Amino acid sequence: MILVINTSTAGIDLVLDNKFTHIDAEKQAITLPSSVENFLQENDTTWSDLTAIGIVVGPGSFTGIRLGIAYAKGLSIGLNIPIIPINAFELYLAQTPDAFVAIESGRGDFFVASQNIEPCTMDIDTVETRQMECPQTVGHKPFDLKLGIDIVRKKLEMNTSEPVIPMYLRPSYAEEQKE
Repeated sequence: MILVINTSTAGIDLVLDNKFTHIDAEKQAITLPSSVENFLQENDTTWSDLTAIGIVVGPGSFTGIRLGIAYAKGLSIGLNIPIIPINAFELYLAQTPDAFVAIESGRGDFFVASQNIEPCTMDIDTVETRQMECPQTVGHKPFDLKLGIDIVRKKLEMNTSEPVIPMYLRPSYAEEQKE
């Protein structure tokens, strides 16, 4: 079974095969371990049933992404199973391949990607122009994390080693404020 974890947004999202749960959590670091354990138990799954872990590596919350990756890496090492990075753009484009993905960053700009645009940041004026290159724009609603299961499976089949590192599309707020 494949477990997919998302801590890049508010709360915690988990998927185990076709089962999904969202946990409201102000303190993801405190809530994540027990939430995963409870989710597995609720679905009659043990740690040894897991064959791979997918982790959303961004873009999103700087701290949430780092927390999720660290936790997933710990599980991967402890269970001796692969960990597969997934980014939010892959999830959106899995559902709508010809879309322009524009995710509001919370800082007045957008995280953007499409089949023809590498992940980057754009201001609203550029988004309004570039989104016309695609038949539709997505990113204003949450992605479907269940699609992560198929993404993980495909990456496992391709048998390529992809580093599990945060997808940061710009410096952190602290780095921007540094003089």
